[in-house]
Amino acid sequence: MSYIDGFLLAVPQANRETYRQVAQKAAAVFKEYGALKVVECWGDDVPEGKVTSFTMAVKRKDDEAVVFSWIVWPSKEKRDTGMKAAMEDPRLKEGMDPMPFDGQRMIYGGFEVIVDE
Repeated sequence: MSYIDGFLLAVPQANRETYRQVAQKAAAVFKEYGALKVVECWGDDVPEGKVTSFTMAVKRKDDEAVVFSWIVWPSKEKRDTGMKAAMEDPRLKEGMDPMPFDGQRMIYGGFEVIVDE
């Protein structure tokens, strides 16, 4: 069964196009190392919560948008080798100096798929 890497972050509205370009280049690198699909979503209907929310999780500032993204891998094993290779690829660092978002507020994790309809 496939394996998912999920990401949640806040990106300044002014950096939308820069982020999109960096994400598009990164997607090509991830796919080269075995990812099946890379999806990047720019939040446009992300409500504020009272107890918890996407915006609270990333400590979104007034001039930022929430970005929700994921990478689909064919298996955890392929993800482990593919992600390691991608992180060592110098192309992944292109356009990331300075980073178009605050990486300290990025939330990420790996997920085993349990339903895929």
